Amino acid sequence: MTDTLLRHATAVAIEGEAVLLRGPPGSGKSDLALRLIDGGAQLVADDQTLLRRAGSRVVASAPPAISGLIEIRGIGILRVDPAEAAPLFLIADLAASGAIERLPEGRCEAVLGVEVPLITLAPFEASAPTKLRFLRRALAADPSQAIIGR
Repeated sequence: MTDTLLRHATAVAIEGEAVLLRGPPGSGKSDLALRLIDGGAQLVADDQTLLRRAGSRVVASAPPAISGLIEIRGIGILRVDPAEAAPLFLIADLAASGAIERLPEGRCEAVLGVEVPLITLAPFEASAPTKLRFLRRALAADPSQAIIGR
């Protein structure tokens, strides 16, 4: 097993921990990242994210050539103050609103041998950044009880 991976994804640190936003080009990764950053989060990496195992956690960071850069569709590539690296707390696969279950089963994905919670999220919904912040706090408080009633 390798101890590092490069993934086509954007990572943003919310309260010091990273969410990995995955989806095809044009799916809303950078748009959602921009709204999270505007709300106080920090960019870790846009479009390409390095993942490495550090003990029992996976840590996200940017390849050096793109550190601190984010593409804003219709404007260009801008420089922002990035987080150097952040431990991964969640993977969010981006999808259209109609493709998302109302009360999905809990899911995880193994990344470098570590189980990471996985959700599907509609990135263009106004509530998307808030959903990620709420989930971050819930997982930090008690991962086993973060999501109930499903």
